[in-house]
Amino acid sequence: MDSDGPHLLSVYTDISATRDGQPYWTVLLERARSMGIANAAVLQVLDGFGPEAIIHAAKAVDLEPGRHVIVEMIDKRQALEAFHHTLEITDDTGLVTLEAVAVVGYGGHPHHAAS
Repeated sequence: MDSDGPHLLSVYTDISATRDGQPYWTVLLERARSMGIANAAVLQVLDGFGPEAIIHAAKAVDLEPGRHVIVEMIDKRQALEAFHHTLEITDDTGLVTLEAVAVVGYGGHPHHAAS
């Protein structure tokens, strides 16, 4: 796979994390848009665990902070590395990964179809 082909950058963070009074996931999404990142999405984690094997669930009984989101971006490696250098890594930022991906299909979106 081409070293500057499509890559996936994932930022795992707490839903309650903030930067300058804004949710961190919102800050990351807006920063990705302003930097021209090709694709970005925010995914809410329903269940999962980290190195301590503590389940982080988003169930009604789990009302404490600890709900997590993953901000994922797909673009060329160079663009994602530039974005990575803007991250503020703190205690409420979890795992950050960068990996090559193989796009195996893309149906597009109906609202992008030519009229």
